[in-house]
Amino acid sequence: MIMAAVAFLLSMVLCMLFGVPYIDLLKKKMIGQYIKDVAPENHAKKQGTPTTGGVFIIAAIIISSVVALLLAQKMTTLALLTLLTLFFYTLAGFQDDYIKIKGKGNDGLSARGKLFRQIAIGLLPTLYLVMTNPDACIFSIGNLDIDLKWFYPFFAVFIITGASNAYNLTDGLDGLAAGTGVPAFVACSVISLALGEIELAVISATVAGALLGFLKFNKPKAEVFMGDTGSLAIGGLLGTIAVLGKFEFLLIFIGGVFVMETLSVIIQVTSFKTTGKRVFKMSPIHHHFELCGWNEKKIVTVFSIVSFLLSAGAVVLFELFKRGVL
Repeated sequence: MIMAAVAFLLSMVLCMLFGVPYIDLLKKKMIGQYIKDVAPENHAKKQGTPTTGGVFIIAAIIISSVVALLLAQKMTTLALLTLLTLFFYTLAGFQDDYIKIKGKGNDGLSARGKLFRQIAIGLLPTLYLVMTNPDACIFSIGNLDIDLKWFYPFFAVFIITGASNAYNLTDGLDGLAAGTGVPAFVACSVISLALGEIELAVISATVAGALLGFLKFNKPKAEVFMGDTGSLAIGGLLGTIAVLGKFEFLLIFIGGVFVMETLSVIIQVTSFKTTGKRVFKMSPIHHHFELCGWNEKKIVTVFSIVSFLLSAGAVVLFELFKRGVL
């Protein structure tokens, strides 16, 4: 618990320290975000805001994790693999951002190319888990254990890839991804500690700390965006931690806001293609609330509170499972 707290604080401080010179560099190089024409009208003012802030977020996470894990003498293969997965997702996200910046538009990697990279990276922790954990293929919901056998690797990669995309979809308003991500990773840290997975607990704590530090620069009106460099990586890490920690079911609650954002897109697309009608004014759903008249600060605040409540609920549910109540 103490080392997780140290990791959280160290990561938060490093993120704030790294942010200042990195944002200054982006401004000097004129590396800014390009806004889609389909975005709400008030987003036009965000044009040119520095992006790829995920670089200093991930740097703070990795450095803090390594320091804390070395101090705790927990720099294990599991820890290294988790951080390596984060690093590879960061590279994939940075490539996407780089293509957008170079092309001076909002078209990065193709959907197929991005998905291929996400699946390939997701295979790394999945194969490690299957090869090292005899109970890896068992999916648990409380006292109910379901042996997914050969299907589990596909299921695990789906979770990791889905989490990466879901978090990426959520990163559409100033402070939204960071604000909703902090409680989610705090919950992951608490659950991992209870399971005795110290490595995952420490890494989760560093992510929560880095995201909190990032809010200094990303709260409305944002000085920098995390870009796909940050959102793809952090979302992928969230799924990876749930898979390696074997609390996949609880991810539905921990990442409840991200699930909601993804479902809103699926519902919108399905409805429009089948009936020609839209269920929401715009998707993901945070844009729907924007067009309903909510300002960014209100949306971010409400969504962050919902994320906190769902994450806290996941911890309570875990405790009930542990005690055999459910």
